[in-house]
Amino acid sequence: MLDPKLLRETPDLVKASQKARGADESMVDAWIAADSRWRELNAAYDTKRAEQKNLSKEIGPLQGKAKSGDESVTAQLEELMKNASRMADDLTKTAEARDKAEAEAAQIMSGFANIVDVVTPVGGEEDFKIIETVGKPKDFKSLGFQPKDHIELGQILGAIDIERGAKVSGSRFYYLTGPGALLELALVRMAMEFATKAGFTPVLPPSLVRPQAMEGTGFLGQAAVDVYHLPADDLYLVGTSEVPLAAFHMDEILEAKQLPLRYAGFSPCFRREAGSHGKDTKGIMRVHWFDKVEMFSFCNLNDAAAEHQRILELEKEFLKALELPFRVLDIATGDLGSSAIRKFDCEAWIPSQNTYREVTSTSNCTTYQSRRLRIRSKSSESTEFVATLNGTLMASTRTIVAILENHQQADGSVVVPKALVPYLGLEVIKPLANNA
Repeated sequence: MLDPKLLRETPDLVKASQKARGADESMVDAWIAADSRWRELNAAYDTKRAEQKNLSKEIGPLQGKAKSGDESVTAQLEELMKNASRMADDLTKTAEARDKAEAEAAQIMSGFANIVDVVTPVGGEEDFKIIETVGKPKDFKSLGFQPKDHIELGQILGAIDIERGAKVSGSRFYYLTGPGALLELALVRMAMEFATKAGFTPVLPPSLVRPQAMEGTGFLGQAAVDVYHLPADDLYLVGTSEVPLAAFHMDEILEAKQLPLRYAGFSPCFRREAGSHGKDTKGIMRVHWFDKVEMFSFCNLNDAAAEHQRILELEKEFLKALELPFRVLDIATGDLGSSAIRKFDCEAWIPSQNTYREVTSTSNCTTYQSRRLRIRSKSSESTEFVATLNGTLMASTRTIVAILENHQQADGSVVVPKALVPYLGLEVIKPLANNA
């Protein structure tokens, strides 16, 4: 949700943001018109309500006098009562019109995305800016073999079973088996310990949330097509633990001196992946369910940009520890989620695809989510909405794909990154005996 003051005082700023996102600029004028109607009708209601109260004060004394049988008093009272009836009807109609205008303004407001940062690249999905490239992809040709994709590696290692996943649950589902299951558990443990050492409180949040939480984080707008809904219970399966982490302090006033509050949540994530047919559909790159460790911060708005950079640096540090080549992107305005003003993606090199693919992402949502979720901080001077930021530390399937493909050897074995060895208990993941 945007600050109404921003829309009233700087509509051109909001229009420019809408244009940069490829969104509807006319929403700004529509909201201003509805808001103006609401304010006018609200003022009219207050005026009429005051007049009604004054009339009631006149009627009260006359009711007592009318009992004496004075005809002039009775006539005066009857006239006032007629006026009071007309005034009550008028007040009711004004209230209805006011409420309608307020509902219309609220409906339009709910459709606004956050105001993009002026430094965010303008454009669509392909208009990102490459900030840096870290590490160099392995030259498998010089090593004398063609790299296998994660699907083949998963079969050789007995780590991934896609065929049975499809049999049981349908396309884009899978089983992680043997070393694959242990690899995920090791990554989760490593990520949670990494985040804890960085000052994040570990959290295991619920994966089913009420509409208020999903709407409050902005996932029932443009992203609604990817959300699984359970109508019988009116609950949503989360696509990221960002949702329950953001709603953790819903309807609360935090002490400003406590900020920043940082959490690292581990949860399963569920996504319909609507509209992605034919795009990364093979294997476990783009699936309907995966596990993820997500960082989330509540901080002062003035500290949000610095906190965003801090989260990005943690993501980069984690990928370096896994010895993965990757690049960092500054995502363009048309590819931002509705909540974010700026987003950085880290894409790991995927040898079998000869390209980079997203493995982590971090967004600065400023006060967009906190306004919807009514989360503020209180100091001795004022009460303000907090800024919220999120960042993926480890998304299980994509991280596993990157590890298997980048650290594979000619015989199909996979060298385990040194930082991960203490958590996995293996230095090399070897092929199954019947595949050796």
